[in-house]
Amino acid sequence: MPLLFSTLSTATRRRVYLKSLFSSSRFISTTSFALEYPLSHPIYTVWGSNTAVGKTLVSAGIAASFLTPTSTSPFKFIYLKPVQTGFPSDSDSRFVYRKFGEIFGHRKCNRTVFASDETVRVSAPAGELVLGSRGSVETQNFTKCESGFWELGSCDGRKLEGEGGEEVRVSELICKTMYAWRDPVSPHLAAERENAVVADAELLEMLKKCLCIGSDDGMREDEVGVFTLIETAGGVASPGPSGSLQCDLYRPFRLPALLVGDGRLGGISSTISAYESLKLRGYDVVAVVLEDQGLVNDVPLLSYLRNRVPVLVLPPIPADMSDNLMAWFDESYSVFGSLKEVMLSSYSERMQRLHDMPKKAVEIFWWPFTQHKLVPEENVTVIDSRCGENFSVHKGKYQDVMIQQFDACASWWTQGPDATLQIELARDMGYTAARFGHVMFPTNVYEPVLKCAELLLEGVGKGWASRSYFSDNGSTAIEIALKMAFRKFLFDHEEHVASWGSDMKGTHVELKVLALKGSYHGDTLGAMEAQSPSPYTGFLQQPWYSGRGFFLDPPLVHICDGTWRLSLPGKLRSYEEKVADMFFGSRDEIFSKSRDDSSLARLYASHISEELLVFSAENLSAHIGALILEPVIQGAGGMQMIDPLFQRTLVNECQYRKIPVIFDEVFTGFWRLGAELHWQLMLYLTHLLVIRSLRLFSMVIHTLHMLWGALLPLNPLTGLRTIGQTII
Repeated sequence: MPLLFSTLSTATRRRVYLKSLFSSSRFISTTSFALEYPLSHPIYTVWGSNTAVGKTLVSAGIAASFLTPTSTSPFKFIYLKPVQTGFPSDSDSRFVYRKFGEIFGHRKCNRTVFASDETVRVSAPAGELVLGSRGSVETQNFTKCESGFWELGSCDGRKLEGEGGEEVRVSELICKTMYAWRDPVSPHLAAERENAVVADAELLEMLKKCLCIGSDDGMREDEVGVFTLIETAGGVASPGPSGSLQCDLYRPFRLPALLVGDGRLGGISSTISAYESLKLRGYDVVAVVLEDQGLVNDVPLLSYLRNRVPVLVLPPIPADMSDNLMAWFDESYSVFGSLKEVMLSSYSERMQRLHDMPKKAVEIFWWPFTQHKLVPEENVTVIDSRCGENFSVHKGKYQDVMIQQFDACASWWTQGPDATLQIELARDMGYTAARFGHVMFPTNVYEPVLKCAELLLEGVGKGWASRSYFSDNGSTAIEIALKMAFRKFLFDHEEHVASWGSDMKGTHVELKVLALKGSYHGDTLGAMEAQSPSPYTGFLQQPWYSGRGFFLDPPLVHICDGTWRLSLPGKLRSYEEKVADMFFGSRDEIFSKSRDDSSLARLYASHISEELLVFSAENLSAHIGALILEPVIQGAGGMQMIDPLFQRTLVNECQYRKIPVIFDEVFTGFWRLGAELHWQLMLYLTHLLVIRSLRLFSMVIHTLHMLWGALLPLNPLTGLRTIGQTII
């Protein structure tokens, strides 16, 4: 492969490299480390609807609006440029640094400001341009970093004396470029050409450290104001150094956004596209600002945004390159002042919401599965967003910060997609909602749901299922499955149904379920009737509960010190010393089909048969109409693993008696136990499968837009052909 690659032309090699870069980076999560940033001061990201729309001019104007007023109170403004190409001839941080100095001198400010500009890491070609005739980066006192970068270690700084006198405390302007390349091209091209590629995680780690500037100097908020501005490179969807789109690259932080629109011809479209790209990824856009090009682009933009986002218009930028722009900045003074107030107001409102949310939630929410008296306000988790498997959580007891917190619940249950795939899901949900809105399903067909049903039958239902039924939640899906199973049972026992009523002398015949102790199948009334007594079914929780089932005590499997051990229930415990296969060396031994011929299998079969005979003798007017199981693992029952041999034996006995079998698939599907679905481990099929764990995973096949109706979670139910024939 290296020899073949080396024979390709430079252009072809670049295309091959970029193809591999983009195809691989799409599936790499950028959240492989803990992201945390302070909320003690406003932090905003400046995005552009395209390149060359004036992002850096806007950044300089915002810096001047904070640091040049007549106030003498100290302030710290941090300008960060994570990615810079065309360096050193083009440096946005240097432009902000120098232009602010000119504005400061032009306006004769009261406060004194210490301004600095630092470039942290550069590619070797960029570093050699900085050195000029002094030599190469290898011969100078540069520190070589990983990935082909060098620590430049250069920082320009100067003190801008204000007219307030020596007693005025010094404010600061800190400008910083994090990574720089020589070629003035897109960052992914510059990184490839100069052999200096920075991984997303590495870039975000440095940005995380830079975001702490101003919050880690020990000064109280009432002593110094702080504002941080991050300027991106190019447009919203321009690639970053690794090939990831920048709107995806910076998504783990989800910082509030300021969008610099385009006032030129075609700028309405590009600005709306950029805005929608940001919104689709969950960014909050607080304002749109654009240059007046004489086309009045702000009017249709305001109409499109419905005045929910302010659109500010800057005066035309002089075309004369020799113009120092002082007159333009003076003319723009009120616009930047308004923009400053919008950003500060938005920050204050956000912080107020974050602080108020726990108290309001405790007062007005009725949480499920919660003893509300045991949940004080300080224990409420305030979730700002999620990216991949992590929530962004606000912590504000001692200091306002946004931290990442692993979602150990939904990551197991519904959040199969990684961060990259979630973005694609959001796009496809938007597509489906825009195309269909909500469709009432009976007697209708439309492309996404038909494709979804086909995929389910070709995937999880291949070889046994013939139809798919869609429900909007797991508990309702269970009740639908019970209805289908009972209907199937009555159909299969049609010759006995008429006699049941006459033999019982008018006694009502009742169908019950066969289930396991410790089971849990949902919170609606019918689903709760299909589970054994538990804290979830107590009188204060469900006064109507009677338990319409016969509940067997199952044998459990535990692992200790690498050894798998069976634990038999009370009625079988006396046989433990007589049974040989109570210990296993691996999971595969537990699931092995060879256990079906063991003495334990015969014991299970005998026990199940005896229990069913006892039930029939004690309940003359009741019949077992369905078996319902959580395959392998009981979730809400305490993550208990049931002996697969017991469940397999139970299924075989029910199938022999023509009792339909329902599997409530919650915790074991989609490779959680190493197989796509449980029956690949259990080695049997079912009649009805409720795939509750498919709520979001079913949308993973996102390119097929397989969404149900509007934006409801999916809980498909697949069934045997005979089930469908019975009902239809």
